Amino acid sequence: MRKPIIAGNWKMHKTTLEAINLVNALKRELYNLENVDIVVCPPFTLLNEISEIIQESNIGLGGQDLFWEGEGAFTGEVSAKMLKDVGCSYVIIGHSERRKYFGETDETVNKKLRAALKEELIPIVCIGESLEQREEGKTFDIVKEQIVQGFKDLSAEEILKVIIAYEPIWAIGTGRTATPEQAEEVHRFIRQQISEIYNEEIASLIRIQYGGSVKVENIEELIKQEDIDGALVGGASLEADSFVEIVKRVNQ
Repeated sequence: MRKPIIAGNWKMHKTTLEAINLVNALKRELYNLENVDIVVCPPFTLLNEISEIIQESNIGLGGQDLFWEGEGAFTGEVSAKMLKDVGCSYVIIGHSERRKYFGETDETVNKKLRAALKEELIPIVCIGESLEQREEGKTFDIVKEQIVQGFKDLSAEEILKVIIAYEPIWAIGTGRTATPEQAEEVHRFIRQQISEIYNEEIASLIRIQYGGSVKVENIEELIKQEDIDGALVGGASLEADSFVEIVKRVNQ
């Protein structure tokens, strides 16, 4: 049985004091939960501080991005080794905002994915279609292309270490959420693609999160779906009360 995973993507939010208060509240409220993996992904400036606070807790730490080279003259970038050094176990790769604003492509996703795996970070790889692509009936074509190119040449052993996050771009930060049925349909399709590239056993083991305006009100219906194994939470991860409630409902 796949263990659900809830990851909070803080994006470009929180000062040091705000972050400390938030993560201390999460530690206090979530310390005894065992049926769900919990991850927070703060901005780079907060990773060291948060890492120290959550040591020996049940909360994992993730970066929001990384560069594919180990080191070098890449001003403003952060490597997998740096993330690992500061205490990260996870890293988000290919988020739609990175694709939209910073030129992320399936090719760069693949390079970053390899860099993460090399340093034994667990990659949370984001895929998903825009509203225009969905309305044109291209959802499955887009998602398939992102899987084929983003996971190109990954071995069976490597793909099992990857978490996939299906994020319909039209539902991120818009308040619009894919219905549980819409989300499940794409999650099932993703699992079918993994089965075709690898095999059914691997497809049955890989975890696929949903992301896109996840909140307390919709998490239960989403997590009930057979192929949805958790959530990548944006805005609702910025407040302790809402993130705690989401995690607790999934833990049940």
